[in-house]
Amino acid sequence: MARVMYFDCFSGAAGDMILAALVDAGLPVDALQAALGSLGVEHRLDVTRVLRAGLSATHVAVVPQHRAPGGAAEAHAHDGGRGHEQGRAHAHGPEHAHGHHHTLDDIAHRIGHSALSPAGRDRAVALFRRLAEAEAAIHDMPVERVYLHEVGAVDSVIDVVGAVFAFEWFGIDDIVVSPLNVGSGTVEIAHGTFPVPAPATLRLLSGAPVYSQGPRGERLTPTGALLLTGYARAFGPIPPMTVERVGYGAGTRDVGGVPNVLRVVIGERLPTADAPAGTEAILKIECEIDDMNPQLFGPVTDRLFAAGALDVFLTAVQMKKGRPGTLLTVLLPEPARSPIVDLLFRETTTLGVRYERLWRETLERRWETVVVRGGQVRVKVASREGRTIGATPEFDDCVRVADATGQAVRDVQAEALRVWAARGPAASPIE
Repeated sequence: MARVMYFDCFSGAAGDMILAALVDAGLPVDALQAALGSLGVEHRLDVTRVLRAGLSATHVAVVPQHRAPGGAAEAHAHDGGRGHEQGRAHAHGPEHAHGHHHTLDDIAHRIGHSALSPAGRDRAVALFRRLAEAEAAIHDMPVERVYLHEVGAVDSVIDVVGAVFAFEWFGIDDIVVSPLNVGSGTVEIAHGTFPVPAPATLRLLSGAPVYSQGPRGERLTPTGALLLTGYARAFGPIPPMTVERVGYGAGTRDVGGVPNVLRVVIGERLPTADAPAGTEAILKIECEIDDMNPQLFGPVTDRLFAAGALDVFLTAVQMKKGRPGTLLTVLLPEPARSPIVDLLFRETTTLGVRYERLWRETLERRWETVVVRGGQVRVKVASREGRTIGATPEFDDCVRVADATGQAVRDVQAEALRVWAARGPAASPIE
């Protein structure tokens, strides 16, 4: 059965709450801190247990630090009274482009030198670009002129990069998000007093189900909206599943009554009534195209994956009157059908699509990390009913080590497999 991660946003969400919920669900703090330490952003990560309306939860606070003249790090505390997050993106003109602000290019440079996988770095930069594009559209200015205030930049970089690392660590692609509680009333931002949800938050929520409930105030922040809409394959109630792990991520305030937390539930999807035992239902969507610039298939494929596709592939076919064409096939979870069909009609020249329900059965998978000459390599281990079927070193990790050491990529792959095989069964959890 496939693993699924469900975010229950009954009290909204923020970037720090998402990170805290994933830590509470089992993300190792030391692994998280190691990944964040490579960013070159001076900070301290405070992870504590707190109570919110009597419910125990994990709270993650990012404390920016600056180097004193003698070299020691000085911590600067934030005002914790601004709801879920202390900082946010703000649009400013070039007159503010000094040491206290960071552009999208600045943040992309930092992320490019992080310990995230290449795919993770691309994902993090794409998320920040989407946030900057939302701010640019709101303030009618080019993306290049959008700057992040220093406090907001530190918090946002840590929250986004930490969340990207956490999602990679869990290795769960099937992510479902509840309707989002956005709160009510007004919120103070750099440009004045604005209604909740803030303009950037609202722009990021296109296509997502929202509602307002509970005490007045901001319940959903831009970073929370950015991460959840960026990773959700579907929105709705909790899917049929067996519960394995539950995590609670606390917001800054304890408002009483309703706990100010974000809940994440991780487990195995249960099959639908008509699915064979041990399988999950998916959809296959297909369409033939013979009148589109072939260069567009690349961006379309990337956007299909971003919209929740499990797999996308192209097949050369011969169409009417002997014309060469392309069969576009998309495999996807059933809840992702509507956004993917909309994307196909919007991004391609097809006039219609067809789809059918399939059932798939997959091997259990987990990540294990081995140390080779020149660095670390993740190994994806496939198993069935507790019996190991095979293991494959992560190619991007092998390329990174090979580039750093001057080895051949295939030699790094072979060494990673030898090290993994020699150490015997590992105790790392199945993801």
